[in-house]
Amino acid sequence: MYEAYWGLREKPFENTPDPRFLFLGDEAQEVFTRLLYALQGLRGAAVLTGPAGCGKTLMARALVQQLSPEQTAVAVLNNPRWGAAEFLRELLYQLGNEGQPETRADVVHRLEEILYENHAAGKQTMVLIDEGQLLADGAVLEEIRLLLNYQLNDAFLINLLLVGQPVLAQQIRAHAPLDQRIAVRGVVRPLSRAAVGAYISHRLRTAGGEQSPFTDDAVALIGQHTAGVPRQINNLCDIALVIGFSRRQRQIDGEAVGRLIQAEGGDGA
Repeated sequence: MYEAYWGLREKPFENTPDPRFLFLGDEAQEVFTRLLYALQGLRGAAVLTGPAGCGKTLMARALVQQLSPEQTAVAVLNNPRWGAAEFLRELLYQLGNEGQPETRADVVHRLEEILYENHAAGKQTMVLIDEGQLLADGAVLEEIRLLLNYQLNDAFLINLLLVGQPVLAQQIRAHAPLDQRIAVRGVVRPLSRAAVGAYISHRLRTAGGEQSPFTDDAVALIGQHTAGVPRQINNLCDIALVIGFSRRQRQIDGEAVGRLIQAEGGDGA
């Protein structure tokens, strides 16, 4: 709708987990590096937590993208509201199993076969569990722990990345046998006020823009209003570009952003 007007190839502020748009400030870069080390080094299990809207899923997808597709079998489990049996069956399905094992023993045996088959083929098995705070069933956490028993002398046969809101970290801490097996933990947080401008510019450049239409006072107001939460920044910047296009503005200043914030609160624009 507005891309050509602002000199963009695509929309820069979509709330989708496109790894191209991942912004890594100093703290996030350190988290990314530690988690990537755990995944590439076959360390077993890693956990990534953070408040809603701060880019956990985006970072997780970017981490998986760093793994060689020829050497990695990836299972992505979203919205994990399962019991233990459903969890194992879903995992088998995501790893490409076509049959329907009837008993838990059958499921476990088939899963073991897949892990060893992948290893024999020179592939690591990577499991990404997103929205991990929904893993409320302690039996599922125990099944996750048991998956980490599949290992050779020098490496795990399965790599797990559990991603979720801060309560996930508490759930894991309360399950000591699993907690002791977590090799690396990372936390993503809202952006600092100083990083908001760099974040906005990064997304605009990734979308093909040469310079940001947002003035310094607009960026400051965006940072203040959103408290540095990327999802909220995206929402506000996207609508600002739409309105700026409709009004044929050449810049988006603090006054324009202020009107949008007032409209968001139901006070009119």
